[in-house]
Amino acid sequence: MMFRAFLLMLCLSAGAAGAQSDPATAARDAALLLEDATLSLQGATSARDRVKALTETIQAFEAGLEAMRDGLRRAARRETQLTQQLEARQDEIAQLLGVLQTIETSPPPVLLLHPSGPMGAARSGMMLAEVTPAVQARAEQLKSDLEEVQTLRLLQQSAVGTLEKGLSGAQEARASLSKAIADRTSLPRRFTEDPVRTAILISSTETLEGFASGLAEITEDEIEPLPADINYRKGTLALPVQGVVLHKAGQADAAGVKREGIIVAARPRSLVTSPTAATIRYRGPLLNLGNVMILEPQPDMLIILSGLAEVYGEAGEVIPAGSPVGLMGGAVPEIGAILSLSGDGAGTDRSETLYIEIRQGGSPVNPETWFQTDKDG
Repeated sequence: MMFRAFLLMLCLSAGAAGAQSDPATAARDAALLLEDATLSLQGATSARDRVKALTETIQAFEAGLEAMRDGLRRAARRETQLTQQLEARQDEIAQLLGVLQTIETSPPPVLLLHPSGPMGAARSGMMLAEVTPAVQARAEQLKSDLEEVQTLRLLQQSAVGTLEKGLSGAQEARASLSKAIADRTSLPRRFTEDPVRTAILISSTETLEGFASGLAEITEDEIEPLPADINYRKGTLALPVQGVVLHKAGQADAAGVKREGIIVAARPRSLVTSPTAATIRYRGPLLNLGNVMILEPQPDMLIILSGLAEVYGEAGEVIPAGSPVGLMGGAVPEIGAILSLSGDGAGTDRSETLYIEIRQGGSPVNPETWFQTDKDG
């Protein structure tokens, strides 16, 4: 009875494992995404709107690389799980197979000499008939598990080349995007920035609030904005960068500092885009915030992004939704580092932070009332 219960437990555990999603398939699908991004890069160089095409290509590379990391992470976990299961069952399976092998190779007269006589021998034969199919099923499951381990290991080895091509393609796309933006001349302009007034404002203010309130004083030949209204999109805007919220508005960070906006953790060199059509009110270094991009999507509303390594565009330009406004800093990790991180899933590869603040009527509002922050970007 105990032996049959043990076999039943093995069969149930094998069924539960088979019901899980396939990490190898996920990683292969990610490789296809990266291949598609590579093809998009080839077509983006000749696209009529190169900035838009290259932006979409970079986002495709980022999505493919993210999916590849996730697939490799799941593959590493699955391989570890299977290896541990196989090691835990090794002694039990060896003992069981040894007993069956002994029974199979014993001569018939010995089999008939059961301590309980012919009746005991008959019962033993019936038990063996019940046990053998279960053992065979378990053997087939073990074979399948071993093949899956081998497949997962081969997949992780082949991922090196896929990751190299994906990272190289993303870097090439970023360089092409920077050049395409520098060459762009088709955007409408609402005003021309006065560099002298801008420098005076920067030197005379000590806070982001003070600088934001003085933005209207540093422009020339400003055109009145169209009566844009994006209030209907409240709560639906995508985050400007692919990442996760690290600190909420008013929540202290590691240094104990509380801010009016949110902090999003992102991967190195991630692309930052405008969540909506907007006028660039300011771009460049500011205070101790690094490079800052200030966008005006509608009158009396500002979206402030800080912590970028590079910023795109010029003050006064009116950019469409989804336009690239900058890149996060940091260095893209080497292939070996990405593979070594694939098993932890702790998000330690999101080493860069983007600060997002929204001001309406001169006062800060919680960005989470505007952005979708419940999912990874």
